[in-house]
Amino acid sequence: MMTTTAFAPIELAGQRLANRIAMAPMTRSRAYGPGATVTDLTATYYGQRASAGLIVTEGIQPSAVGQGYPDTPGLHSAEQVAAWRQVTDAVHFEGGIIFAQLMHTGRISHPSLLPDGLNPVGPSPVAAKGQVFTHQGPKDFVTPQELDADDIVRTIADFANAARNAIAAGFDGVEIHGANGYLIHQFLAPNTNQRIDDWGGDAAGRARFGVEVTAAVAEAIGGHRTGFRISPGNPFNDIAETDPADVEETYTTLVAALGLLDLAYLHMVEGPDRTLTTRLRKSWPGTFILNPFTHPAPTGPDTLDLIQDGTADIIAFGALFLANPDLPARLAANGPYNTADPATFYGGDHRGYTDYPRLHEAQ
Repeated sequence: MMTTTAFAPIELAGQRLANRIAMAPMTRSRAYGPGATVTDLTATYYGQRASAGLIVTEGIQPSAVGQGYPDTPGLHSAEQVAAWRQVTDAVHFEGGIIFAQLMHTGRISHPSLLPDGLNPVGPSPVAAKGQVFTHQGPKDFVTPQELDADDIVRTIADFANAARNAIAAGFDGVEIHGANGYLIHQFLAPNTNQRIDDWGGDAAGRARFGVEVTAAVAEAIGGHRTGFRISPGNPFNDIAETDPADVEETYTTLVAALGLLDLAYLHMVEGPDRTLTTRLRKSWPGTFILNPFTHPAPTGPDTLDLIQDGTADIIAFGALFLANPDLPARLAANGPYNTADPATFYGGDHRGYTDYPRLHEAQ
């Protein structure tokens, strides 16, 4: 039997990916254009990394109230759509495929980051522990405004509208961010979702918001252009999914419902429990993208073995892709690799963004 490798092509969203190496979504906080728009520097950054089989962008807010960090981009205005077009054109010119990640941060925000009169929202009025970075420095998280039934319906519509905008901007599809402690994850987790209506309670109730967002997006642009990201048990942003039985029930319920929507892929940010990964992988009917658990180290070249043994169809790389714009070529050559500079991860200019050398430039 032939073994599939990371460098074999794969069909996704009706398109042929050149390889099974994905660029994971990474917030860079460089949307310096007016109205939370990306710039030509963003186009350069993504165009440099177009040799990825799939690029998933940094988190993009589907509405103004969905913003949680300074200088992050949106997809809810005509100006934002036009700005993203230069990015998708750059990636497509280089032969790449790019999905927009739709990320509503929910309670992980602050009023100073939002237009006047808006406050962070969440499934329940439960503030996150810790602080968020703002232009005025770190600020304590505030108690979010609880979304009522009408608010939820509007938020679902915001996701669907942002997905339409993504296609208008030239993206090949969208990834719905249901991970890392942001709004959809806040609905999934029992410590952040304390509702007793149809949007909370048991696993099916807590999964409902994510499922309905995805159904609306799939109806708007097609399931084949819609992916979904999960991070079961990930404590990021004060999420507490600590009961293994509840985690398993919640995510098997969610994944089963999503599996009926004929989506492009499921993208999993793995925790330390490989058993759950295997179970969700086996139950998922389509393409399975994995950001493997390698803590405290970033995802490294050795994780490509997970494609060969069938654990995943595609492996998503974060920091390694940030620092190595030609990562597939470097993986094929067994390195060497540039080292990412954490001091330039968020904000700033081209330094630590578009100036990492390609392999032929470093020799």
